[in-house]
Amino acid sequence: MATIKDIAQLAGVSPATVSRVLNYDPELSVGLATKQKIFEAAERLNYTKHRKNAANAKQTLRLIQWYDDTEELEDLYYLSIRLGIEKKAEEANVTLLKETWDSISELPADGTIALGKFDEAQLLDLKQSQQALLLVDSDGTSQGIDSIVVDFKSSVQKVIEHFVSQDAQHIAMLAGTEYTKKNHQRLRDPRIMAFQQVLAEKGYDEGSIIEADFSVESGYQAVKKYLKTNEQIPDALFAANDALAIGALKAIQETGLAVPKDISVMGFNDVSVAKYVTPSLSTVKVYTEWMGELAVETILQLSNSKAPVSRKIIVETELIVRESTK
Repeated sequence: MATIKDIAQLAGVSPATVSRVLNYDPELSVGLATKQKIFEAAERLNYTKHRKNAANAKQTLRLIQWYDDTEELEDLYYLSIRLGIEKKAEEANVTLLKETWDSISELPADGTIALGKFDEAQLLDLKQSQQALLLVDSDGTSQGIDSIVVDFKSSVQKVIEHFVSQDAQHIAMLAGTEYTKKNHQRLRDPRIMAFQQVLAEKGYDEGSIIEADFSVESGYQAVKKYLKTNEQIPDALFAANDALAIGALKAIQETGLAVPKDISVMGFNDVSVAKYVTPSLSTVKVYTEWMGELAVETILQLSNSKAPVSRKIIVETELIVRESTK
């Protein structure tokens, strides 16, 4: 049987860190990447934590994940939500079945949390096959599915108002492209629509949209190409996640421009590394781990009592101003 020391050795961290991560110590300050390494090592070693109350567990939840482990490390947004789900399930003495869309088991579950983006056909399949269903980061309320989503319109409005307060004249957006897993259907980032709507409300032109994948490398390449091929340089850039923003910082600096003197840069999510890049990244903080905890609380309520209509829980965000904006 694997031990804490075995996991520590495989993950390259101390046994104390492993113990605190596996016990979801709220006072522990380590990055999401470190947590991911520890959980991956535990899974590889088939580690089973001894729990005195395991026999008394009364409920089982299914977590269907959109991202795989590699994608989670590229964009820590979903990793953080998942860790919040696991933490709350542990606290609630709930068994959690972690599955992907391609490997949904027939094991019984009291409720299902679907984390990520899903097309209409997938949502229909889930609704028919899962007794109590909750979407996290997708809005399925029009199909009668309870959902937890981020308030993107309010978030983007905060960003643009901040740029306007800096007298920005040309605001661009570095948007991320995503596709559903089953049918490879392109998903439009809701932040793009919010971005264009808010700019129009403020009397600005619609702004430039630069498209990339949700990764540091893709953000770097997209912004580097944009700066080389466009005469008009934006004086403010809003990136759809922090990974894109970090890639943009590198591209802007390599071009000989200064951040924020020439271009202010704002990210989205507030991942742990955002405060350590140079300059430190201004961003929109999404309380992702708390969203995961809220998801478990909500699905447990749904599994115990069915509501007459679906509900949408909209999570507010917070603007974090650091050195990458004026």
